[in-house]
Amino acid sequence: MKKNKNKTNSKPSMDNSNKKFILYGKHPVIAALKNSKRKIFKIYTDEGNLNLVKKICKEKNLDTILIKKLDKRGFEELLPSDAIHQGIATLTQALPPVFIEDIINSSKEKENCNIVILDGVTDPHNIGAIIRTAAAFDSLAIICQEKNSPSETGVLAKSAVGTLENMPICKVTNIARAIEKLQKAGFWSVGMDGYATKTLAELNPTGKIALIMGSEGKGMRKLVEENCDMIAKLPISKSVESLNVSNACAIALYELNRK
Repeated sequence: MKKNKNKTNSKPSMDNSNKKFILYGKHPVIAALKNSKRKIFKIYTDEGNLNLVKKICKEKNLDTILIKKLDKRGFEELLPSDAIHQGIATLTQALPPVFIEDIINSSKEKENCNIVILDGVTDPHNIGAIIRTAAAFDSLAIICQEKNSPSETGVLAKSAVGTLENMPICKVTNIARAIEKLQKAGFWSVGMDGYATKTLAELNPTGKIALIMGSEGKGMRKLVEENCDMIAKLPISKSVESLNVSNACAIALYELNRK
């Protein structure tokens, strides 16, 4: 934040009302440019990425998009000081909303599939990492609570390494009700908790699985846990209380997909 309050801030607005924000870094930006659902307003690039940007814009009929060439100082003025931008960024708009009915419809013809539900997970780095993991294990979608989850940001997209563009994210008002809808659609709801009596491998859930990950520290909320069909844990050492939620999610998804 600028210390001089009288100085005009030239950075684009991050106000959720217009839902515009800046993506940065090669993987997130290139994936966004190639995503037909993503609205692009402007592209910022250094000399090294200019030809690549022009090539993608031509291939994706984005020739009318303004391309602005920036030097190192230009990127420093545009982005936060800790942003690893790799000389490329874009002013964009949040992706269209995804509804739980869309996810259920996409699961109808599938015998085995999974959805990740995040209850109280708020850190954009963790959510970005979970998006990447979910994409790696072909999860149908990620569901999180609307009021407690971060909006699309450059930090979240950077952590997702481009996979934000192809992983549907559904924001719901009530996680417990979302679980009930999925159960009616044939999903088993499996909550992860380090204090569970059985491991995920011992419970061996199969078919359509809704995997619920709680926040670090508090875990799942009581009402969410009560709506789970089963509670499972990971077989980690007793000397370690818990894992980072993104790491735990990766191990759980591996176990679900291993069979």
